[in-house]
Amino acid sequence: MSSNKPIAIIKAGQTYPQISQHSGDFDDWIAQGLGPSTPVIRIDATNERALPAPESLAGAVITGSHAMVTEAQPWMRQLAHWLFSTVEGGSQLPVLGLCFGHQLLAQALGGEVADNPLGMEVGTVPLRLTPAGYQDALLGAMAGHPWAQVVHKQSVLTPPPGCTVLASNGHDACQAFRYGKQVWGVQFHPEFSADVMRAYLQALSGEGLTQQQVDAHLQDVRECHDASGILARFAQLTLAEVA
Repeated sequence: MSSNKPIAIIKAGQTYPQISQHSGDFDDWIAQGLGPSTPVIRIDATNERALPAPESLAGAVITGSHAMVTEAQPWMRQLAHWLFSTVEGGSQLPVLGLCFGHQLLAQALGGEVADNPLGMEVGTVPLRLTPAGYQDALLGAMAGHPWAQVVHKQSVLTPPPGCTVLASNGHDACQAFRYGKQVWGVQFHPEFSADVMRAYLQALSGEGLTQQQVDAHLQDVRECHDASGILARFAQLTLAEVA
């Protein structure tokens, strides 16, 4: 296999215009996290064009989205079919789903996604790695009590059959899972910096959060280097596979 195959950043949506104008978009932050020497291609899944052949890629990262998995729009069904056929078709392509991508991946593999009964989870939150999480090739490099940036209303309520749950917290029993050896989903946003998280909180004022809630969450925002480091780790693991 050629070592110059790219990692596909598959966009499932865009951030708020007021954020992208100043800070870039999901794919920009992911590309930065993967590292400047990592070859990437950026693909917009929402336009329903054909997705790339897995054998042409070194790996794939599925971004977050302001859309909901349960909307089941045609482009979501197309992407879910691609994920299922890629993961179950013997391609052995490393895949990482982030937030919406985590949920769509879980649903494609037989899990259940729906509104979280506890409501929205947003801000900088603590995670608990499971014993398997500490041993995992991707998440195992995170510290004993890592924190991560989150913003989501829906969750993976039932993980896919045969997967291994790697992280949880008091709001979400499946903050991360692994399926097989090199397919991962994480509910959190490793691509979010503290500044991006603050911008999201401000954007949600009056749009799901009161200003009082925003102010309370802002006090807890911090950089989450352990969580953000999994993007570079994914690139390292992925490019090692094709070297």
